[in-house]
Amino acid sequence: MHQNYYFLRQLAEELRPQLVGLTLMDCFSQEKDELVIAFAHARGKNNYYRPFFIKASLRADFGCLYFPEDFNRSRQNSVDLFPALIDLKVLNVRVFKNERALGIEFEKKNTLVFKMFGNRSNILLFHNQEVKEIFHNKLVADTTIELSKLDRTILQNFEAFEAANADHRKLFPTFGKLINQWLETQLKPELSPARKWEIIKALLKKLDTQQFFTTTWEFELTLSLIEIGTVKKKYDKAIEALNDFYISFQRQEVIEKEKGAVLRPLQKKIARTQNYLEDTFTKLVSIENSTKNEELGHILMANLHQIPERLEKVELYDFYRDVPIVIKLKPDLSPLKNAENYYRKSKNERIEKEKAEENLLAKEQELELLKKHFSFVEASENLKELRKYIKVNHLLNEGGVQTPAQLFKQVDFEDFVILIGKNAKNNDLLTKQYSYKEDLWLHARDVSGSHVLVKFRAGKKFPSSVIERAAQIAAWHSKRRTDSLCPVIVTPKKYVRKPKGLADGKVIIDKEEVIMVVPTP
Repeated sequence: MHQNYYFLRQLAEELRPQLVGLTLMDCFSQEKDELVIAFAHARGKNNYYRPFFIKASLRADFGCLYFPEDFNRSRQNSVDLFPALIDLKVLNVRVFKNERALGIEFEKKNTLVFKMFGNRSNILLFHNQEVKEIFHNKLVADTTIELSKLDRTILQNFEAFEAANADHRKLFPTFGKLINQWLETQLKPELSPARKWEIIKALLKKLDTQQFFTTTWEFELTLSLIEIGTVKKKYDKAIEALNDFYISFQRQEVIEKEKGAVLRPLQKKIARTQNYLEDTFTKLVSIENSTKNEELGHILMANLHQIPERLEKVELYDFYRDVPIVIKLKPDLSPLKNAENYYRKSKNERIEKEKAEENLLAKEQELELLKKHFSFVEASENLKELRKYIKVNHLLNEGGVQTPAQLFKQVDFEDFVILIGKNAKNNDLLTKQYSYKEDLWLHARDVSGSHVLVKFRAGKKFPSSVIERAAQIAAWHSKRRTDSLCPVIVTPKKYVRKPKGLADGKVIIDKEEVIMVVPTP
């Protein structure tokens, strides 16, 4: 919103008493997308005091004004711009109606316009109505702009709102993305046009108050005129708010941008996974609560002697619930074949339930992992550590976050998941990033080999058969594969440490048990 018409309007009110009467003493660029302008009161020829600086950053991805207290011009790589304005006095500071543009009016009918149009931001020098010079020469279309046509007169009353089918965007084209998104939460479809207009009027009143907020919205730092997102600081001066925003943005831009690129897809994937879990759980509850096909088959088998042929349905005694029950039949099948049909459905039902439960477990583990990634990235302040974490966990892969089954070898045994590292770095990934303290950790003793994890299941102890199978796998994926017996370390993951500087795949074990097994794939 720092380029928003409503913000620029308040900024102009603050700049007017600061700039009117000052003389432009210097105007130069020493960065590709940056212009610096210095103003001061004149005291005789080439004698100035009380400088006032405007620094305009006009990058394609970030256009913003900044007002530093001081600015030292570089002796090299600096070029003078807009020479026609040197030594001219400022007469007025204005905004253009319903437009994201701020103008500084000088003597001799010159106007310097800051056109804050997102990735098409530019600075234009007008003499009378015509453009005489522009900052970004690549924006050729700006050379044809007429000064008077920058003002946009738009009828903004209730009658015009009704005529626009209550579409506020047609009346207020410069609200901007943030305000429009906020309005979407307020202007419910069921509200009358009159009620919607009352909400917009209240918003317009709020936009005219001298309140400004730096806030985080959709993982990006922004300057706002309304309280939205996570508010960091509140201001009552536009220049102070804009300066703080500019400094904070420059400082956080890189890390917040990279965090946002990861957090947005993670957030979507978390939401999709949660929806999947809810749907699957509802499906399982439905299967559990419905009359079982196996029970229907049993009821039919118990009453074969009293069921006539070619019926579409039959009412029998439900000995499971002690009530009568109507069972649908296929008239072209005998009662026995109908019973067999229900038994076949029962088998499919069991397979469907088992598959759903298996998927539910896998998705629960995936959701836990996604939330772990989200929390780490969101809290990250160190760019180097953040990038390493993103790379190691493949968070920017085209296919999204990889599941443990994609990253490691996996064996399912007696409802427990066993994960196996593929190499030294992959071992570290498994032990450091994809394990929890309740998991069981295994490794062939005194030789190199794969780290093996048995994933913990809530409310269930690790059966000895599962531990033995995981140990056999650990022995097989080690240099003791050909031994008749292999000692394997077995310990809860909480006793396994990876101090900084230790070689890939190496760990320190604080407490262990050893079992002997035959290496088995």
